[in-house]
Amino acid sequence: MIRSRFVRLGNVIAMTLSLLCAEGCVHKIHVNPTSPTVVSTPIPQSLRVQVSSLAIEGADHMPGITLFDWPVTDLRAAIMNYIQQRRTFASANAETGTLTMNVKAWLWVRSRAEYRYTIRLETDLGPSGNSPIKSYLAQKEAIGSVVRWRTASDQAPIEKAIQSVLDDLLLQIEEDAGLYGGKKPT
Repeated sequence: MIRSRFVRLGNVIAMTLSLLCAEGCVHKIHVNPTSPTVVSTPIPQSLRVQVSSLAIEGADHMPGITLFDWPVTDLRAAIMNYIQQRRTFASANAETGTLTMNVKAWLWVRSRAEYRYTIRLETDLGPSGNSPIKSYLAQKEAIGSVVRWRTASDQAPIEKAIQSVLDDLLLQIEEDAGLYGGKKPT
């Protein structure tokens, strides 16, 4: 009987703590990477950017632990803004384009001596409504702090990793500009 009361009390305490933490402990990620490069000759096509999936795996993404939130819409906005800053294409948006870029993304968070954030982008690019012309793969890692006690602990290394992986991805696409009606940038 006493044990049953302790179990119930423990369950109530755990539920109360999880409710309190659900409001204040979730790291809501928003990234705004900036391109260090501006292409001199954009590919003369409009680009539709789609992010079909964003899978997150890491220390806080085990069942019942929700301490990390990075919406697909934020990643898509970051990709579009980055492409617009870099001027890889004439334009980039989420609704229409003569070309469509479909991105599948993964973020792995691993803890060693410090947290490591690995982002992988698998991207298909081709005329809208048709089969892709080419697929691209880019993967980069950024090192974070040894603890994750505030949102910036996650946000800064994720932003660094997404900037690096977008640099790599867009460089690959720019190398293939001729496939999309453009000239290889100089």
